[in-house]
Parts: sequence; C-alpha cells; structure tokens
Amino acid sequence: MKTILVLGATGTLGAYIALHFKDKGYKVIAVGHRKSDNGFFAEHGIDYYSFDIANAEDFKRLPQEGIDVVADFAGALPASMKGYDATLYIESIFKGTYNVLEYMRKAGIPKIIFPESLFDISYLFGSKTPIPADAERKAPLTGDHAMYVIAKMAAVETILHYQATYGLKTFILRLSRVYAYHPNPYTFTDGEKVMVSDRLLIKRAEKGEPLEIWGDPNRLLETCAMPDFLQIVEKCVESDKEGGVYNIGSGGSTLDERIKGIVEVFSPSDKKSSISYAPEKRDAMQFVLDISKTKAELGYEPHYSWLDYCRWFKEEQAKQRFAKLWGKEEDYL
Repeated sequence: MKTILVLGATGTLGAYIALHFKDKGYKVIAVGHRKSDNGFFAEHGIDYYSFDIANAEDFKRLPQEGIDVVADFAGALPASMKGYDATLYIESIFKGTYNVLEYMRKAGIPKIIFPESLFDISYLFGSKTPIPADAERKAPLTGDHAMYVIAKMAAVETILHYQATYGLKTFILRLSRVYAYHPNPYTFTDGEKVMVSDRLLIKRAEKGEPLEIWGDPNRLLETCAMPDFLQIVEKCVESDKEGGVYNIGSGGSTLDERIKGIVEVFSPSDKKSSISYAPEKRDAMQFVLDISKTKAELGYEPHYSWLDYCRWFKEEQAKQRFAKLWGKEEDYL
C-alpha cells in the first residue's frame, strides 16, 4: 500500500485528491494551512496536519519515512486573493516548494507531483492550435497573474534542479482550469470578487432564464473535468517513469457546446432557458492544450465531455461530500 502526502489538502484540488486516493486504498496524509478541518479528514480515516508550508520547522512534525509520493498542491492563488500581495506567492509557492524539496530529500521521498501555471504559455493563447506540453515557458510581465507565474516558474526550475542533483522523479502538470464542484461560486479577478462565469450561467439556467453567447460561439476553450484530472494524478503516482511536463486537458469544447450543455442539464424540463447570440460583444480567449504526451507516456484517456462534466457537477452538488470541510453554498452568499 503506497503512502501519498497531499499538500494543500483543504483546497479544491487537494481535497479531491486526498479522498480519491483514500478510496483507492492508499494511505493518505493531508496537510493544509487551515487551523481546523472540522474533523473532515478524520471522518475519512486520514491524518490531518495544519501548518505553514513556508516554515521549514513545521515539516519536522510530518513522518520522516515511509512516504512514496508528495502531491504538492499548496500555495496562494490569484483566484482566491482579495486585493494583491505578491509576497504570498513568494512565500507559499517558491519558498514553500524549496521547503518541500528539502523535506523530501531528507526523508528519502522519491517522487513529487506539482501543478505548473497555465499562464506561463499565455503568449500562445488565441488559436485552436494545440499548445505542446514542452512549449517554452514565459511569464507575463503585467497583470494580477505575473508574480504568481514567476513564483511557479521558479518553483518548477527548483524541482528540476532537485531531479538533476538528487534523482527525484518529477511530474509537472500544466493545469488548464480543472472543472470541479465547490460550494463557493466566487473567484477574484484583479483582486475583486466576481462570480465564476459558468456558475452564473448555471444559476440562470436553473431558473429558466435566457442565456446569451457573446462573440464567436465556436471559440474553443480547454476543458478538464475533475474525474479526468484525478485519472492523470493517479497515473503519475503509479508511473515508473522519471517524469516530465504534462498538459492537463481533454481537447476542449466550444462556447456553444458549453452553453447548450448547461441548458440541457440544469434548466427545468418545463422551462428551458432560451439561447441568443451576440456576435458584436467581445470574444472569449480561446486555447487548447496538446495532450498527446500525457496520453502516450501516462496512458491517459479523457472520458468526460463538457456534457458529462455538467452531469457530474449536478451529482456532486446534490451529494455535498465536502460540506464539513467547505460549508454549503449559502455560506458564501
């Protein structure tokens, strides 16, 4: 039975990862920044540690042997940052990753899985040509993601240094947005709180309200549903390869497919939302990732279309599996 240490376990990706591997029979150790998980992980037979990833001393409280892989999904995110404080990226991502690597070196942990920022290839956005996994990384020099991406790139280079120097197996996952259910429908853009666009559309569809598609309805956006993401993480854990950089995606879906899928799944059968088109309004930024390397080297096969994701989301929304950890939607109003 392998043991996986999940950092950032109270976040969206980390919590899903922790439960997925527990259900698969792994021993899971969860680590998060939150002082309390409300007993959520203990309820699932998982040990939980609360500490600051930027504090090297805190790592001494973790097991010093017997861990097979670290899934490091900790760190500050622009999407959850009210206002702007770049030091949080430097401390939690760059310094935090260095502390993780030192802990791994001393504890003899052979493998790390780490999420790379999608925005290090944002200079290639705008077309339907799939972006290769090994495309050159370039940080944007302006905007609310700049220091976040810079910190992520520094962390990745440090991980690769440990791979070259200490033989660490490194699986770097370039994340497009992983589509998942979380009771909080809000995000932050330039430090300001806004509702996630598809959550706004879902809420309108649930009421049977009309929906409008802006710009070109055939713009292509990358899509990766949580179950497909978990499939990739599991394949990284089980792989005997040395690692590499792998794109996370499914081939994308058009804006038109997304809106129609939302209406099909979420609108009441007796009050379907109407769809209108507004081509004069601004286009969505399109991009799609080349997942051929992920498929060839890890054996990944995407199973979830956008419509499948919408159905899965509705089921997760009904189950409320993480309510003890995250609360419910009414808690975020």
